[in-house]
Amino acid sequence: MAADQIYNIVLDVMGDETGEERIIQGGIDAATLLHGSARVTFVGPKPTIEAVLAKKYDLPDNLDIKHAESVVPMHISATDGVRMRDSSMAVGLKLVKAGEADAFVSPGNTGAVMATALLSLGRIEDVSRPAITAMFPTATGRPTIVLDVGANADCKPLHLSQFAVMGSVYSSIVFNNESPRVGLLSIGEERSKGNELIFAARKLLQGSKINFVGNIEGRDILSGTVDVAVTDGFTGNIMLKFAESIKPMLMKSVQRQVQTNLFSRIGVVMLLPFMKRMKSIFDYTESGGAPLLGVNGNVIICHGSSNSRAIANAIKVAYEMSANKIKQRIHDELITNHFGQSNGAKNKSENNRNWIVYSAATDDKR
Repeated sequence: MAADQIYNIVLDVMGDETGEERIIQGGIDAATLLHGSARVTFVGPKPTIEAVLAKKYDLPDNLDIKHAESVVPMHISATDGVRMRDSSMAVGLKLVKAGEADAFVSPGNTGAVMATALLSLGRIEDVSRPAITAMFPTATGRPTIVLDVGANADCKPLHLSQFAVMGSVYSSIVFNNESPRVGLLSIGEERSKGNELIFAARKLLQGSKINFVGNIEGRDILSGTVDVAVTDGFTGNIMLKFAESIKPMLMKSVQRQVQTNLFSRIGVVMLLPFMKRMKSIFDYTESGGAPLLGVNGNVIICHGSSNSRAIANAIKVAYEMSANKIKQRIHDELITNHFGQSNGAKNKSENNRNWIVYSAATDDKR
């Protein structure tokens, strides 16, 4: 069924370590799926994109190409990436800034994506810091939204309280959950546990109108105790990298056990359907990408080794963010139900460059 509005999703096809062909294929798959609801615009060197498309058959008619001269390498710093004004990232985000596109998706250098998006689009009014958002699998089947997972290494209480509001809005839309349970990650559930940041953030969250349930521990994320878990980008990024190690560890452990004897091999054959389901639970391609909430535009950051399925799912997320007007709803929620003039609005005069505090190394893959 055709949508009332056709949303234009920009896909940065360059900078991914697996090569542009898989990225473009993901864009084609998403365009086919979202036909009548969205267009997918590939951004990168036009000859490169056209060469890949020439190999494909039955292309949907909701594809476009926007030329960009250069590519932001994975190994450079966020600051150096921002300086590349003719890169596929910069060109794609300019389309969003100009209102010619509704969302931007990139599997490129994470620090550069975040920094370029922040400096190009700015922040949503009343947002002090943007946050990278990730979905963690749980025992209940409904993922826990965790933020921040890498945008801000050092946070103040206000930042965490705003992350909580943004995460609550996002969860309520994505999972149709009217009152998401929001927890503050600490070293214990008791009020007496934590550091000065946690104590001050907890006080702010108790005074907000979101469904704040108090402190949570790391184990509560995978158990599904809460719908949204809030933490600083330093801790969140460590958690994210640890979670990504679970799937390969489990697979290698199973392979090692299978090699021990014949009965183990027979058992694995019988459990194969179950193991495939378990594998998909920890597969980042299912969520596609991590929304950068708080910037004045819809931005999705993909894993550096994204395959076509991950890219297609990321574009679907970008479409849902656009169609559900998540950016506007975050803005409205902060103004209506949060902390009024104590928000980031008073810091508008400060250069957005000051807010770039990316916590991972420059060659990071997310």
